[in-house]
Amino acid sequence: MDHSRANDVDMQREYYRQTAQQYDELHGGQHHPQHAVALAFLTGALDWLDAASLLDVGAGTGRVLRHLRCHRPELRLVGIEPVAELRQAGHEAGLAPTELIAGDGAALAFADDAFDVVSAFGMLHHVRHPEQVVAEMLRVARRAIFISDANYLGQGSGPVRWLKRCITAAGLWRLTDHLKTRGRGYSVSEGDGLSYSYSVFQDLPLIRRSCRDVYLLNTGSDRPNLYADAPSVALLAVK
Repeated sequence: MDHSRANDVDMQREYYRQTAQQYDELHGGQHHPQHAVALAFLTGALDWLDAASLLDVGAGTGRVLRHLRCHRPELRLVGIEPVAELRQAGHEAGLAPTELIAGDGAALAFADDAFDVVSAFGMLHHVRHPEQVVAEMLRVARRAIFISDANYLGQGSGPVRWLKRCITAAGLWRLTDHLKTRGRGYSVSEGDGLSYSYSVFQDLPLIRRSCRDVYLLNTGSDRPNLYADAPSVALLAVK
């Protein structure tokens, strides 16, 4: 691991260590209603997928697992989370140590096709190379993956969104983001810790190479154009 990435990872994990007891309050409910919408969609889709097992990547305190345990108690549920303090908060909330375990989304310690569904809620914009996590999700998933995350292209005012699309179409977004963040490649906020500019759409080519069908849901606004106008998007990709 290079020193810059190690520093990024350490900063992000330290943020979660310090906010572990407030994690559900800071990252759920009214602060991130898009994930509640996405989770409701996923809960219904599990019946359609005839899923018997689910792995949640970057599970935090296990909110997704706790929700599904209430609504789909027959599922085999596992969540991986690298921050011990978040796992401990999840265990205190009722999850067993075997349900919420240590793990790295970029190197999942499971065999190919180990789970029917693999999900990630709001974690891909916290890693420098989200495509590595998505590739691992695709490897471990037998039937489908589910992602609920940001779409930087749909964030900001109308003129800002238009400018982002133009820059991205010209292949200059990485350079622009590098300049915007003064070479760091990430931003830091009190409410979200360390995060990177991310769009669910940037991993679509990778996902489509492994999946037969892809379904997209606007979870962040009432604007009709997901790519250009939705600040957050949920994606269900079925193999």
